[in-house]
Amino acid sequence: MATVKRFEDLEVWKDAREYVKIIYELSTKDVLKKDYAFKDQIRRASISIMNNIAEGFGRYNNKEFRRFLDIAAASNLEVKSMLYLGFDLEYIAKSKIDDLIQQNEKLHFQLLALIKYLRSKSN
Repeated sequence: MATVKRFEDLEVWKDAREYVKIIYELSTKDVLKKDYAFKDQIRRASISIMNNIAEGFGRYNNKEFRRFLDIAAASNLEVKSMLYLGFDLEYIAKSKIDDLIQQNEKLHFQLLALIKYLRSKSN
């Protein structure tokens, strides 16, 4: 793994940042923008992904960083669950849901890979 000096250098953080933007764009569309509770929850969960990566990085301790990455991964799964609900409520079109889920799963695997890497460095 290349030397990372700032959280902004992490590919997973960059991808999480882009994902937040996608979720925000999605939540300003059509019916979804009128369901304030749903919109707020999916936005907060998506923001939690990138912010927990950054906050954990700032702990300068692999064990603490892993703990925050665990939280980020859980928030990512919360977003995934909300996406399915959005689809079930017909807030999100079939043509869009598959791509959103695929991006979510990519983030999840990136987070798990980073957790595994950090775990190997602490043993």
